[in-house]
Amino acid sequence: MLDELRKIVTEVSKSPDLRTALDIIAQRVRSVLDVSVCSVYVLAEQTDEHGLTEPTLILQATEGLNPDMVGQVHFGLEEGLVGLVARRAELINLENAALHPAFKFVDNIGEEPYFGFLGVPIIHRGEVLGVLVVQTRECRRFSDDQESFVVTLATQLASAIRHARASGEFDQTVDQSDLELAFSARGLPGSPGVVFGTAVVLDSGLSLESVIDQPVNDISAEKDALHTAINAVRDEFEQLKNDFAGITGSQDENLLFDAFIMMLKAGSFVRSIEQRIEQGQWAQAALRDAVAEHAAVFEQMSDAYLSERAQDIRDLGTRILHKLRAEKAEDQQWPENIVLVGRDLSASHFAEIPTEKLVGVVSTTGSGSSHLAILARALGIPAAMGVADLPLNRLSHKEVVVDGYRGIVTVSPRGSLREELTRLVEEEAELTEELAGLRDKPARTLDGVDMAMHVNIGLLSDMAPSQTVGAEGIGLYRTEVPFQIRTQFPSEEEQTRIYREALETFHDKPVVLRTLDVGGDKPLSYFPIREDNPFLGWRGIRLVLDHPEIFLTQLRAMLKASKGLNNLHILLPMISAVDELEQAKGFIHQALEEVSEEIGFVAPPRIGAMIEVPAAVYQTKNLAARCDFISIGTNDLTQYLLAIDRNNERVASRYDALHPAVIQAIANVHRDAANQQCEVAVCGELAGDPLGAVLLLGLKTDSLSMSAGSLPRIKWVIRNITQSDAEDLLKQALECERASDVRALLTAALEARGLGGLIRAGR
Repeated sequence: MLDELRKIVTEVSKSPDLRTALDIIAQRVRSVLDVSVCSVYVLAEQTDEHGLTEPTLILQATEGLNPDMVGQVHFGLEEGLVGLVARRAELINLENAALHPAFKFVDNIGEEPYFGFLGVPIIHRGEVLGVLVVQTRECRRFSDDQESFVVTLATQLASAIRHARASGEFDQTVDQSDLELAFSARGLPGSPGVVFGTAVVLDSGLSLESVIDQPVNDISAEKDALHTAINAVRDEFEQLKNDFAGITGSQDENLLFDAFIMMLKAGSFVRSIEQRIEQGQWAQAALRDAVAEHAAVFEQMSDAYLSERAQDIRDLGTRILHKLRAEKAEDQQWPENIVLVGRDLSASHFAEIPTEKLVGVVSTTGSGSSHLAILARALGIPAAMGVADLPLNRLSHKEVVVDGYRGIVTVSPRGSLREELTRLVEEEAELTEELAGLRDKPARTLDGVDMAMHVNIGLLSDMAPSQTVGAEGIGLYRTEVPFQIRTQFPSEEEQTRIYREALETFHDKPVVLRTLDVGGDKPLSYFPIREDNPFLGWRGIRLVLDHPEIFLTQLRAMLKASKGLNNLHILLPMISAVDELEQAKGFIHQALEEVSEEIGFVAPPRIGAMIEVPAAVYQTKNLAARCDFISIGTNDLTQYLLAIDRNNERVASRYDALHPAVIQAIANVHRDAANQQCEVAVCGELAGDPLGAVLLLGLKTDSLSMSAGSLPRIKWVIRNITQSDAEDLLKQALECERASDVRALLTAALEARGLGGLIRAGR
């Protein structure tokens, strides 16, 4: 049985699509176990006439039951034995299924003569995706070996279903996703807000597999674009052929180029693409399918040389795709309200669209603490992250609603659902207008305690929004951003100009410049670092201490920029030892002496250390004794304390800055810093979370730094609570054992004070 299991697993893993994988499982399991029936039910969202969705198990493959019922048999989670397996998320093994109280008879399915029943849930990372069922004519329970066999295959099938969901193939397979009807997909909260918009789907890479389906508005224009791209590729091959012949002096090696050139002339390959366009596909999807068809022909050939030509066909298709993309980008017509949607979106994708039309962001990967979500909060637009179940290849130009509070995306809302979402959007607009009125008001609690409100920025263009919301300083200037957008290290003069503008803009307020923090998930293209574990490697202060020429250049630029302003604060990232802090301070003093000799007296800056690794938490007393201020970076601190990569979709949902361990660590830092009379700032995303801000107020944090988009909400919270109440809530939170308990405690507190609209949709 083990050998058969291996064969089935291999066959499923090589399946070209989900439909084939389901059929293979049903056929092979029935044969290997010698049972009467094997069926696969897949869980999908069904939408009723009121626009409400309900999880439903749909028969998608069967060997032994009536094949005409595939796609027709539906079970709710409260219906039948199949629903019971999914609801409990555990297998059920019965000698006589008909005697079980949950048994439900279905007309025309043909299961009357079957008694033995084994139902196994198909689970992926704790989420039930479907149910795998085997049945026998005789009354008998299935053996332990048979149970193990089916459980193993259910696990394999879970991966196939999850992959199909992420690629959009799932909805075509289950044949239930009429996108003219509403449906919703849930991910993780990214950036607060609710907004209607039009989906613009961007592929994360130039691969044929990532091409989405899209309707054709002008068949003639699509065919023209195809021929323009093909001609451009053909010209490239002609040039390559000539260049290669000049190098080798032989024509023999040019046979492949000749073959490509012939394919790109009028022939079956080009004609197959044209036919697909004429049938309603846009050029890129037509190319994708034609390449797959032709590559499959070569792969099936027994001759090894010819079978390997399948990859040549794919490479040819990718070249054509590059040309199509370039032309499409030039002619792109953008909707007025863009919701940017994609698989692995990053900040660089924002450059591909007119940002003045951007109203929302949806990514199938990432979490609320990923850089994309942080950027969305800085722009003040809603974002949903890790929404893995969206059919990307069918979303383009559909109306979508993004609920960034809950991480929910609704497609093509109708009826009462649309009315409810419209109401929420209107209330969100009212709240935004009210928050704008707080600009010139202090963040002062009801019992008269002021909180300094600063902003996190990465580019000079971020400063205008920061002033608009009434920021009282820059709590974190990410100096690595100007480094990342260049092709080489910026000169001392360039850096001086950048830092001077920031310091002058907030000339009467503190400006915290963090020294270069690259490595991990923040690489420099011109300074590549290759490590097995970059988050635990050469990054932050470790890198610049090993490269004093980079460090001193930056420090000199900061000090020169501060002359006559006296508002410079220098923040040192990734400090994990007293030695690192003292060595860095030594370089700061060296740079200060050099700059003072060069341009005259420059006031010494205030020096701070970031607390973002566990080692620093336990050394706060010693670090604070050597600093003017401490700044807690809650993003990395949470990541390192919980051992969770916040950008890893498999564990991102477990990343939570309200985890009791994180709260206790932050409380310890405040206590030890206070004993040294050292100021404490918080510059991570926790500072921009209304729930987190309450805890930080209770800890008597000196200043909070966040994105400009978050600042008005946090100011509203602080102005509507007393510090005394915040301290009481902190005490209760420190007694909680789960992050969910902390969240429930703080959510109830805000709701009771009429502040629920800051953490959810609606007032």
